[in-house]
Amino acid sequence: MAHDKPHILVVDDDDRLRALLSKYLNEQGFLVTAAASAKEARGKLTAFIFDLLILDVMMPGETGLELLASLKGSNTPVLMLSAMGESEDRISGLELGAEDYLTKPFEPKELVLRIRAILRRVTTQEEKAQIVKFGAFSFDLSNSQLKRDGELVYLTSNEAMLLKFLAQQAGSPVSREELSRLMPSSGNERSIDVQMVRLRKKIEENDSKPLYIQTIRGAGYVLYAQATGIL
Repeated sequence: MAHDKPHILVVDDDDRLRALLSKYLNEQGFLVTAAASAKEARGKLTAFIFDLLILDVMMPGETGLELLASLKGSNTPVLMLSAMGESEDRISGLELGAEDYLTKPFEPKELVLRIRAILRRVTTQEEKAQIVKFGAFSFDLSNSQLKRDGELVYLTSNEAMLLKFLAQQAGSPVSREELSRLMPSSGNERSIDVQMVRLRKKIEENDSKPLYIQTIRGAGYVLYAQATGIL
């Protein structure tokens, strides 16, 4: 069934290549959505959850590298495409978080092999880090459940989503802007602050002096976790 297939977003301004990739990947068992620009891709990313992005480097307007930079904090793996094949592009893409890089022209079969390798690697990584622990708390990324000493702590859907984003980036600050973009239902950055106050009241012994969810001036919020792994 379609919902069992990995969902891939192909972003490339070349109409012919975009159509060929969509057709070929569909035939290889993937669900494919296509976008001709970074702007169109943003709309797709808001509407759907993707398992992988195939992103062209050189596009008119906002480039693939610029779009990739703006997606920092997202857990969706990215495979970059470029006709240039210059080492600077590869290095920039990898530094910005791309999982892999493929130079045009390429064999479609090689693209599929790389896609499957990325998806296997990401799945393995996710399986190894389902539980994030901090103090007496454990947060399960697979079902967004928070427990304190084994007892379930009630979270609203927004609180659970907020904690999940922080847990996925445990130890690294996540900006208010980023959280607001990742949580479209929150409204704005001020709403993020309000929800953070409520979340802290459920976690911190003294929410005015938080131990686990701290504010990093100029950088955003960070969750300091003790460990991740399978319970």
